[in-house]
Amino acid sequence: MITKEGYSIIGFTAFFLLIWLLLAFLWGGFVFYGLSIINAALLIFHFFFFRDPDRLPPAKKNIILAPADGTIIKIDSVEEPEYLKEKAQMVSIFMSVFNVHVNRIPVTGKVDYYQYREGQYLAAFNDRACEANEQTHIGIQTDHGKIFFKQIAGLIARRIVCALNMGDNVKQGERFGVIKYGSRVDIFIPLGAQVMVNEKDKVTAGQTIIGEWV
Repeated sequence: MITKEGYSIIGFTAFFLLIWLLLAFLWGGFVFYGLSIINAALLIFHFFFFRDPDRLPPAKKNIILAPADGTIIKIDSVEEPEYLKEKAQMVSIFMSVFNVHVNRIPVTGKVDYYQYREGQYLAAFNDRACEANEQTHIGIQTDHGKIFFKQIAGLIARRIVCALNMGDNVKQGERFGVIKYGSRVDIFIPLGAQVMVNEKDKVTAGQTIIGEWV
């Protein structure tokens, strides 16, 4: 399954592949054949990059799921003054170009905070990226408490897609957005929940339990 955000890019790449193949057939030459091979590789990569597998969240209550595929690059105790307005545990997930880039809702609840911020495009693993880069901020009120998370653009990622709006009722594991070409998602877990992952762990959006309400 391919996410709809990839349709236009895949179509654009396929169109140019047909052009290069036609020119190679009509005129020959290593240039057009070379461009055809490069374009074919890009087409295969985009099918791989925009894959969107179906997933079922764990049948367990009181859990917080990973909102993104990737690697845990940082776990830290921080002050979160924007939405939680208290000390929290920040878990940072780095998404490489080889990860699935469809983001999923970590908890069931209601969206009662949303903000988009323009910014820079520093490498996503850079500590400054969480403040300086383009990003969306999302807060969800649950039956157990509040959860806050950020979609953060990276060095190559130049577009964040987020389908959420204020007041939306959301369900754990649902798709809600995509960050294109490598990026980062930071999730802030209140001290009333226990972090269940460690740095360097690999996580899967909508399936890996990264926290549990105590």
